[in-house]
Amino acid sequence: MAPEHKIRKAEWDRRLHEVQISKQDLNRLIMDYLVIEGYKSAAEEFSQEAGLTPSVEYKSIEDRMHIREALQRGDVEDAITRVNELDPEILDTNPKLYFHLQQQKLIEYIRQGRITEALQFAQEEMAPRGEESPEYLEELERTMALLVFDSGPSTPAGIAELLSPAQRLKTAGEVNAAILESFGQGKEVKLVGLLKLLCWGESLLGEKVEFPHVREYMAGLEKVMEY
Repeated sequence: MAPEHKIRKAEWDRRLHEVQISKQDLNRLIMDYLVIEGYKSAAEEFSQEAGLTPSVEYKSIEDRMHIREALQRGDVEDAITRVNELDPEILDTNPKLYFHLQQQKLIEYIRQGRITEALQFAQEEMAPRGEESPEYLEELERTMALLVFDSGPSTPAGIAELLSPAQRLKTAGEVNAAILESFGQGKEVKLVGLLKLLCWGESLLGEKVEFPHVREYMAGLEKVMEY
């Protein structure tokens, strides 16, 4: 059922311009993003420009950045070593995270064609954990299916994606969130939370009123960027 009322773009723009947002609040959102995503150099420069103090030490940002870089290049062992140097309890108290790191290590063995090592690692390190949880067993079976397919067009999407860069990023993001949580930090960028809240608010308002959505503004911005 279409909304009965409609707010035209000119009126909507006027209302948006009436909303006062302080520059300080915007700067804090940017700093939060840089800190949580691990952009140390950018955070240092921005803190000086904006006169803000980060909520964590720059050294911890750098440590997380190195761990993320290790996972993105497929060096899982280096990432695990660095996490343990930060705080051994992070992996000791988070078996699901540790399993996902082991799963990523198995994926890297298969990616490199080290099949004998992959089979041995799966049998000795991962199979016992698979017996502990149906979820772990399912993930292990999905990973081992990489040995059956040749990463060609016939490979099922749910299996082929394990070899994609997105899989490394997913594991790195999970590790980053766990480290932030261990430091008492929020593990999600506040800007992402605001966007989720905005989408939820638009959904509720859209049931009663027709109005310009954020995606319409973004589409206009993309057209400008093309030029």
